[in-house]
Amino acid sequence: MSDENRPARDETGTRADPAGSPPTTGPRPEPLRFFGTTWVEHDGGYALRRAGAAVGSLAAAAGSCLVLRFAWEGLRIAGTGTFVNVLVGAMFAVCTALAFRHTWDGFTERPAPDRESSLRGLLAIGFVGSLLAYFLRSLTEAPGERLHRTEYETARARHAARTTRRTGNPSKRRRRS
Repeated sequence: MSDENRPARDETGTRADPAGSPPTTGPRPEPLRFFGTTWVEHDGGYALRRAGAAVGSLAAAAGSCLVLRFAWEGLRIAGTGTFVNVLVGAMFAVCTALAFRHTWDGFTERPAPDRESSLRGLLAIGFVGSLLAYFLRSLTEAPGERLHRTEYETARARHAARTTRRTGNPSKRRRRS
């Protein structure tokens, strides 16, 4: 966002909307890739974006499988032998399954940074699994929406609890017997 489009902060630190509406306080929703913040209210072409994400990830997975098929044919033409072919096939199958599971779990909970960095190579090899997980999640919601919605609602509830004001002087309260 450029500075001229960003709402200015007033003296209390809240964002003031330039259109004159009251300032908004509290947590802001975290944007999702391809969806921005349309996942909050399911507006702004949310359904169309979900359909596009599903079709795009499925098309990318199909194209990736085609590329892997060319690589498999290259191994066959090279005459590397049955052992190497089985080893490469097993490697892609295991890496694809790991990538699918890692991506699927990442939609509901934040992955640990240490595990993320240690699995980077395996996830790169099994990229088809990640694309398929993205496709399947796009059929029900924006990928990562449940995680972001839970975090956003928790942050809003915490903010509301912090900002609600007490009524009366607590020292003048009557004690219950």
